[in-house]
Amino acid sequence: MSKQKVILAYSGGLDTSVILKWLLEQGYEVFAYMANIGQQEDFDAAREKALKIGASDVFIEDMRKEFVTDYIFPVFKANALYEGRYLLGTAIARPLIAKKQIEIAENVGAAYVSHGATGKGNDQVRFELSYYALNPKIKIISPWKDKDFLAAFKGRTDLLAYAENTGFPPNRPRPNPTARMTTCCTSPTRPESWKTRPMNAMKPFIPTRPPRKTRRTSRSESGSGSKTVFR
Repeated sequence: MSKQKVILAYSGGLDTSVILKWLLEQGYEVFAYMANIGQQEDFDAAREKALKIGASDVFIEDMRKEFVTDYIFPVFKANALYEGRYLLGTAIARPLIAKKQIEIAENVGAAYVSHGATGKGNDQVRFELSYYALNPKIKIISPWKDKDFLAAFKGRTDLLAYAENTGFPPNRPRPNPTARMTTCCTSPTRPESWKTRPMNAMKPFIPTRPPRKTRRTSRSESGSGSKTVFR
C-alpha cells in the first residue's frame, strides 16, 4: 500500500524540520514546499537540509512578482488596516503561500497539506481557511494542535534535543529570543524574552531603521509650513 502524500509548508528552520521528520515517522511521504516572497533565505541550503531529513522532493516557488502586484498593491490601495490600527504585513502573504501549496498538492496527488503555525496565533487561521476555500476536501495536518506532537514537544528544548538525537543536518546556531519574519513587505520582530536580555543584544532593528535615525516631519504651531528633521 502506497504512503499518503503530504505537502509541508517548509521554512528550513527548527520547527518545520522537526515536523518534516515527525511526519515521516507517522508514515507519510513528505514533499517540502518553500515560498520565495522576498525574504532573505538560503534556499539551496534549505533544500539540501529537507532532502537529507527525508523529503521526497522540495518545491521552491518564486512568487515575488505575484505577491507585489496581486497582493501588496491591492492591500495598500484599499488602505487595509489590521484591527484598524496599522497596515497589514505578514498576513498578506499567507493566502498566496496557501494557494501555491494547494496547487502543488493537486499536481503530485497529495491528499494532505501541513504547516508549522502554532495553535494560538493567527497564521493557523489564515493558512487553514485559505486551504479550505481553495479545496474543501483537502486534509490538514497541524502538528502544533496534535495531542501526540504536543506530548512529545513541549518547547524549543525538546525540538533541539529531537533534532540532535535523530541526526539532523546542522541547524543554525541556537536561536536568540527573537523571531523575525522578513518579506518584501514587512519585517516585524517578536521578542519572546525581553526580561532576560538587554534590548541592544536582541538587535530588533536589523531589517529596519532605528527611530532615532528616522526622518520626522514637524509642523509649526500655526500649522502653516513644515520642516523635516533627523534625530
